[in-house]
Amino acid sequence: MVAKNSERKRYLVTGGAGFIGSNLTERLASEGREVIVVDNLSTGSLKNLKAVEKKIKFIKSPVAKALKNKNIRKLDGIYHCGIPSSTLLYRGNPYFVGEAINEFIDMLELAKRENCKLVYASSSSVYNGNPTPFKEDMPVLVKDLYTEARYAMERLSHLYYDWYKVKSIGIRFFSVYGPHEEAKKNFANLVTRFLWAAKKNKKAIVYGDGNQTRDFTYVKDIIEGCVLAMNSKKVEHDIFNIGAGCQFTINEMLKILGKNLNKKIEIKHVPNPLRGYVYKTWADTSKAEKALGFKPQYPFEKGLKEIIEYYK
Repeated sequence: MVAKNSERKRYLVTGGAGFIGSNLTERLASEGREVIVVDNLSTGSLKNLKAVEKKIKFIKSPVAKALKNKNIRKLDGIYHCGIPSSTLLYRGNPYFVGEAINEFIDMLELAKRENCKLVYASSSSVYNGNPTPFKEDMPVLVKDLYTEARYAMERLSHLYYDWYKVKSIGIRFFSVYGPHEEAKKNFANLVTRFLWAAKKNKKAIVYGDGNQTRDFTYVKDIIEGCVLAMNSKKVEHDIFNIGAGCQFTINEMLKILGKNLNKKIEIKHVPNPLRGYVYKTWADTSKAEKALGFKPQYPFEKGLKEIIEYYK
């Protein structure tokens, strides 16, 4: 294994030109970290990295080739965000499951080779079928291909820690919204898509009665949780919820959005076409608070005001 220099802070961010990855890259670069971004730009954009383009190294490449790239060496940590992040993508192409798992093995192997910690994106979708609020010790009831991919990644992380002591922390994200979602288009978060629609005076298309709930989490809280996980000296391997720790119905969210835009948002309710739909999400973040010191700093209206300003 590679000897570490405690003074050097050099990170790999996969999917670093995507929504969450680019926000993470900006945070790391602003702190003076050396950042290598790997992204194939399938749902990302170089525009997301414009503010830090001179401070980072960008490699356009599939994640699978990262192990072979000679520039990806002497790492202090790996943030793995470069994973297809919408259940609809997996329904359109079930082979994304195998790709996600194989690329995650690549990241585990890279972390083993570099003797560094891996922080990776999991999902609150693994809780589908459980009562809220969601806690990390709840059973995982696989309901779709997307969930299977994320849960398989978590199981592999356990194996690599048991066998090789590869340090890794999985972060179960909860309904993340914020700046840099443009390249995701129809796969962007509901909050952002409804904001875009409202600005064009279009109706909000809502599945069912709109009483389903989401723990809408501003991206800066997600990034804080990831950084805390990476920097933790006492936690080598675990799974954590990172969310806002509260829930809103879709109807409530639209009402708050309309109030902040100073306009009435028209809603069109349609039958829910999705099998295995997650009806409620709500994060219990007490484990992350105790182990990592995480506390959400962005109540919904605070985060909403930031993205309204950003998307002006």
